Amino acid sequence: MQFEIEKRLKGSLKGAIWQELFTNSLHFPLANIILELLLESPGEYLSGPDFYVITLASLIQAFFLGRWRYHGKPNRLIGNVLGPAIYSIVEMLIEGADFFASPNHIAYWIFSLLIGGLQELEAHLPGRWAELVTVLEHLVRTCILLVMYAIFETLTAENRSFSYFWTDNSHVFIAIVIILLGFIVGFAHVTSARYLALLQSTAKQLRMYSEWLLGKNLLSAAIQDADALSLQRIARTVLFMDIRGFTAWSERTSPERVVAMLNRYFETAETLWKDSSVIKVKHTGDEIMAVFPTAADAVKTAFRFQQTIGVLLQEYELSAGIGLHAGDLVEGLIGSQQVKAYDIIGDTVNTAKRICDQAKGREILISESVYHAIEADCSIEVVESKSITMKGKSAPLPVFVIRRRV
Repeated sequence: MQFEIEKRLKGSLKGAIWQELFTNSLHFPLANIILELLLESPGEYLSGPDFYVITLASLIQAFFLGRWRYHGKPNRLIGNVLGPAIYSIVEMLIEGADFFASPNHIAYWIFSLLIGGLQELEAHLPGRWAELVTVLEHLVRTCILLVMYAIFETLTAENRSFSYFWTDNSHVFIAIVIILLGFIVGFAHVTSARYLALLQSTAKQLRMYSEWLLGKNLLSAAIQDADALSLQRIARTVLFMDIRGFTAWSERTSPERVVAMLNRYFETAETLWKDSSVIKVKHTGDEIMAVFPTAADAVKTAFRFQQTIGVLLQEYELSAGIGLHAGDLVEGLIGSQQVKAYDIIGDTVNTAKRICDQAKGREILISESVYHAIEADCSIEVVESKSITMKGKSAPLPVFVIRRRV
């Protein structure tokens, strides 16, 4: 599953294709279309195949280049010659070798190879060298306008000499301006790319910090709907797990070993619940609280904890007890205007914590509400049923020790 914030940071495949079309693949074809429209009458040009072939070729090129870039496998040189290759093959089937008698068709190949080669080079160079290549690429790209203008003037002038084009000072003026604009656009692109990279890096950092506080599922929900963090009363299943004998063990163990064990404990637990529908996870000392939308998902995670965490803690001669309870609670942002935290409060949370306190090492203890939610699951069996007395409760609470049916 790809979370909403990841989709926003990466963008969509459709967006990558459109971006490729308008920032690269369509540039020369557009100039070529305008050139041929001016050389022929619009009716004559649009009634022939040229316009439709070059447009389709640029769309196909944009599709593949955009798709490759989106999936992190750009092949810039090959991708940039897709357009001229398709255009040339189709047109040569119609016109034969006369196709390459037109200088604009040769120019299409030259610019595609230059731009594709520079983009490929840019991808393999570090830092400032890559930025220099980017500037050169934009210089080449703006020269499309200059070359196509020179071709148009040469084809329509009485003296059809390309060298004659440069004897006109107005042409020299246009060439100088276009070249300078190419450098300016290139440096502007480098500056904006740096800023975009900084924004993306900052966004990824903020995403990481937000996921630490909220979790991926909740963060994704909040990105799509800001009201997802509003306080609400809702039915949830709460799981608590904590280590039996942790305080006594930590007193006789070096702080470095305690921290190393806890890091392994929490990291292992994360691998077990991260693919579930967990809504909120909270660490307090050696205790883990996890909130789930359904009892079935919570119990499934509890069994994963029991098996994997149990093996890990055996290395330290420790074990963990797990308790679950289902019911209504209030969840959402709680705090002042300046400082807020997403939290879960209510008797359901307190009851789940107290059930966990009564669970023995490597034991899963569930309340009656959880039992009724999963009793149809034939893969789970009740090992023992009993009642526990809790402070503040007028009556004993029925609980059940469960295990996977062998």
